[in-house]
Amino acid sequence: MSPLTRRQLLLAGAATAASAAAGRALGAPGPASVPTGKLPNPAASGIEQIVVVCMENRSFDHYLGWLPGANGRQAGLSYPDDKGVLHPTHHLTDLQGCSFNDPDHSYEGGRKQLNGGRCDGFRKGTNDDFALGYYTKDDLPLYGKFVEQTTVFDQWFASILSSTYPNRFYTHAARTDRIDNATRTTSLPTIWDRLSAAGVPATYYFSDLPFLVLWGEKYLSISRHVDTFFADALAGRLAPFSYLDPSFLGEDQGGSNDDHPHADIRRGQAFLSLVATAIANSPQWKSTALVITYDEWGGFFDHVRPPRLPDDHVAVGSEYDHSQAGFRVPAFVFSPFARRGGIDHHVYDHTSILKFVEWRFGLGALSARDNAARNLAYALDFAKPNFSVPAVPLVTDPGPHVCGAPSGPMATEEPFWVGLKEKAESMPGWRQLL
Repeated sequence: MSPLTRRQLLLAGAATAASAAAGRALGAPGPASVPTGKLPNPAASGIEQIVVVCMENRSFDHYLGWLPGANGRQAGLSYPDDKGVLHPTHHLTDLQGCSFNDPDHSYEGGRKQLNGGRCDGFRKGTNDDFALGYYTKDDLPLYGKFVEQTTVFDQWFASILSSTYPNRFYTHAARTDRIDNATRTTSLPTIWDRLSAAGVPATYYFSDLPFLVLWGEKYLSISRHVDTFFADALAGRLAPFSYLDPSFLGEDQGGSNDDHPHADIRRGQAFLSLVATAIANSPQWKSTALVITYDEWGGFFDHVRPPRLPDDHVAVGSEYDHSQAGFRVPAFVFSPFARRGGIDHHVYDHTSILKFVEWRFGLGALSARDNAARNLAYALDFAKPNFSVPAVPLVTDPGPHVCGAPSGPMATEEPFWVGLKEKAESMPGWRQLL
């Protein structure tokens, strides 16, 4: 594990920012709408490193519905409960939501919320008023400023109307072999396989639990602890493709930094601020694109009906449907090639990241989904990059704490993360790496 500490990272970032401040032109926010142009030759595009971070369980309206120029809605909406009583959307003042249920974001719960396309079921079932709550610019110490430094996507949908594992499979494999959080081993081909076959170096960084354990020990050799990412970024050693996972353990009671309820949202903002700061202050900044998204909507309200997308899985009769996308999630691209303050209104899903990677490194598609996906490269401005270094807000991490006890110990884990942890500890290679 790298000896790099958070304090060292912050000091390095501050020093770099201070030395560049005199000659830096941060630039005004970009256009409200991102135009589509012709893509350059991938090898001459200027993109040499693609970095992906996938957070957890927030919808677009819930987190970014306040953003001017975006298709977002927050105040003024209402949703019926199972008895037909209307409940209004409301501004959340609790940064964890400890007194509420974790909103339903299962395969079945998502369909109840979709309700045949009416998108009015967010207060039904086990969902309480937390699912109708939202945060504003002032509640999000990173995103409040970050939206001016990135291009935001307001039509980025979760890949499947289901929970964490199925959507995370789409980020790696452009498909899923399950609709729940089962921890059985998979054999799905992935972007890691395509990169390896093409001789393109790639690294997976994990915080506490490696999702790639679900492929057994196949990807053990490319996996590193997240501390190594910060050291690699600041030393200019990032591979052409990197994928980072936040911490997952203790998320239901507030222990994680992945933004999954009931985590303190300042923990996710702090984690992402460190990642973005490391990228911005890396010797590789001028050739890097950082993509941040969320695996799924987390059961929180969103007013936009999700589309159906091409998928290799063909549902027969009452068999599970993989073609129905999930509700919108927050998504950003941070790069010299990103239009700062721009908003992209085109339809994307998680496999748009894979399409971007495939385009840049000359790889074949993994499935019908990524083959048909919109290439994230279309959101970038290759003709007019802005190489100045943005001053990313540095957010203080309040640390892991149990709901209602800020000074308490790490909380109990979600059952499916417990299963993944046990699976990892059963394999010698992963056990040693953990």
